[in-house]
Amino acid sequence: MSDVIALTGLRAFGYHGVLASEKQTGQEFIVDLLLHTDIQRAASTDNLADTIDYAALAHAVVTVVEGEPVDLIETLAQRIADVVLIDSRVLSVKVVLHKPSAPIPHEFDDVRIEIDRSR
Repeated sequence: MSDVIALTGLRAFGYHGVLASEKQTGQEFIVDLLLHTDIQRAASTDNLADTIDYAALAHAVVTVVEGEPVDLIETLAQRIADVVLIDSRVLSVKVVLHKPSAPIPHEFDDVRIEIDRSR
């Protein structure tokens, strides 16, 4: 059995991108996470220690986005997945990383990458 915990629209400012201007100016990134886990124990104990603390998870993900710059959002998405999977209760995670201010000289709504990782 696999239940889902979702955290969507998490915003953080980072300096990721291929262009020098992206590394100098930075931009907002938006992260959506879908964590597959088993919440039965937490549901029966009503104890935060028995589930994924989404506030702590959000802090860990923001730390990655605000951390060491990378060129590709593919790399950043993988680093986010790696941080999420540190908690052994997470069976798998889908990371959707949005880069809404990507340097594209045309009107667009969003650039995003989606990755699925599991243990």
